[in-house]
Amino acid sequence: MPVLTCGGMRYQQGWDDLDPDKIDPKIQENLEATVHRALELGINHIETARGYGPSEMQLGMVLPSIDRDKFMLQTKIGVKETAEEFLEVFETSMKYLKVDHVDFLSVHGINLPEHIDASTRKGGCLDAVRKLQKDGRVRFCGFSTHAGPEVVIPACETGEFDYVNLHWYYIYDQLHWSMVKAANKMDMGVFIISPNDKGGMLYKPTEKMSALCAPLTPMQWNALYCLARPEVHTLSIGAARPSDFDEHVEAVSKHWNSPIVGKIEERIFQSLEKDLGADWMRYWPEGLPHYSDAPGQINVREILRLWTFEKGLGLTEFAKMRYNLLGNASHWFAGQQAIDIDQHDWSCLAGSCFADKIPDILKDSHARFHVDKEAKRLSES
Repeated sequence: MPVLTCGGMRYQQGWDDLDPDKIDPKIQENLEATVHRALELGINHIETARGYGPSEMQLGMVLPSIDRDKFMLQTKIGVKETAEEFLEVFETSMKYLKVDHVDFLSVHGINLPEHIDASTRKGGCLDAVRKLQKDGRVRFCGFSTHAGPEVVIPACETGEFDYVNLHWYYIYDQLHWSMVKAANKMDMGVFIISPNDKGGMLYKPTEKMSALCAPLTPMQWNALYCLARPEVHTLSIGAARPSDFDEHVEAVSKHWNSPIVGKIEERIFQSLEKDLGADWMRYWPEGLPHYSDAPGQINVREILRLWTFEKGLGLTEFAKMRYNLLGNASHWFAGQQAIDIDQHDWSCLAGSCFADKIPDILKDSHARFHVDKEAKRLSES
């Protein structure tokens, strides 16, 4: 596996399946140039999904012209109730991709405990995958997730998966590192989803983040921070154009194992401690309830994460974007916003040393981040 992956959800034409004759030639030309540039750079892992609109179909217009031994291909199919339904969707993917096999097939969106059961039970998704593997049409099976440790760790521990696509990077370190460790314990590949966007919208960094990461860019530093951990194997680069790889390739080519990465990490942490307090930065994630155990299903952990890094690193636009997905993105971004805080019993915070402060922080977060426009995930926009 290369340490950078060519992610396929930003160069396609929209988010709905299209007839081939509706594809804009200029958009297709850009997609093909992006794929060829990735391969030229040694980024030979191409990743897409059935849910990425015409991404599979547009890739199918270029992949047959490339030596099949020159690239590894991954697609993803959402959780289905039966193996038969999963197989039917797989055939659609293969029709669009125009290849005889995929190297990696993910069960897409194992975000709830019931998704683990639907995937692993007799007659479920993995029964379909095992048939496809036996037929030589799929090599390795994994799962993608936007969930936290309470779902990801049990899914890893089933022993049924070869790899996982998950969210972990600097601003998710304290909450999600246990997931990476669990995957590593099971000898699974770890593929980091969206380190540039969900890692803090680092493609348009704040002045503070840019200053703290110099002489690297925030995207470069975050990539190297992730890849410095041997448990992490590849980062998805959701390239919209061929040049989108350049910053990352420069980072891994020129600064791999550079001491500057650790120095920047220390600089960022010291800044966060100065602004938010050493105790807060060390202990804020401890003793927090899962959203399902919080009043009104308020996602306390996620809101405190957004508040922490907005306050500390100025990630206001990012915090607003993520906060307003709460309550609007189903299991992909579960839990609710911090509404009616004073009307709830907060005894569920007894395990936190900041129990007396958290309700006010939740109210402050809602006041700062909430917007009246309904938010949508990228794939729904």
